[in-house]
Amino acid sequence: MKFIKANLKDLYIVQFESFQDERGKFYRVFCKNEMNEIGHKENIVQINQSKTMKKGSIRGMHFQYPPMAEIKMVKCLSGAVYDVAIDLRKTSSSFLQWHGEILSAENLKMMYIPKGFAHGFQTLKKNSELLYFHTEFYSPQHEGGIRYDDPLINIQWPLKITDISKKDYSYELLSNDFIGIEI
Repeated sequence: MKFIKANLKDLYIVQFESFQDERGKFYRVFCKNEMNEIGHKENIVQINQSKTMKKGSIRGMHFQYPPMAEIKMVKCLSGAVYDVAIDLRKTSSSFLQWHGEILSAENLKMMYIPKGFAHGFQTLKKNSELLYFHTEFYSPQHEGGIRYDDPLINIQWPLKITDISKKDYSYELLSNDFIGIEI
């Protein structure tokens, strides 16, 4: 595993190094010892998988408020997505900035998203599947969201939006006095 610092504080792109032979390829998706290199000490308590059928669909931008704030690691198993993280930590030097990264089955990348970030993605191919590793359990009462088209964030989605849930579409826009979340 190789850890590449993204342009936001504490956000990493994990590049997997694979072993290949005539049978195919093998690579490690998670190693607690290697994760220590970036200061990751928390346990993974939940692993989720999603499949999104339509190209251009958006899921997000989701996060959990403390005390259920979570570290999230996202890997594409099939297809491809434009994966986005927004820094919502009020004391961060990258507060309200976003980073987008293409994750695909071919490029062997994973996004490491710290506590205090919102996360979402747009599918670049139909039938895209993601695997999510979480350090906290899903807690509906701590759930939060940022609208995918919030002008204060101004995410540049690569494709025309073809599908989004009513819930994700209904998040309110941020106001200029949004102070972020404390982690």
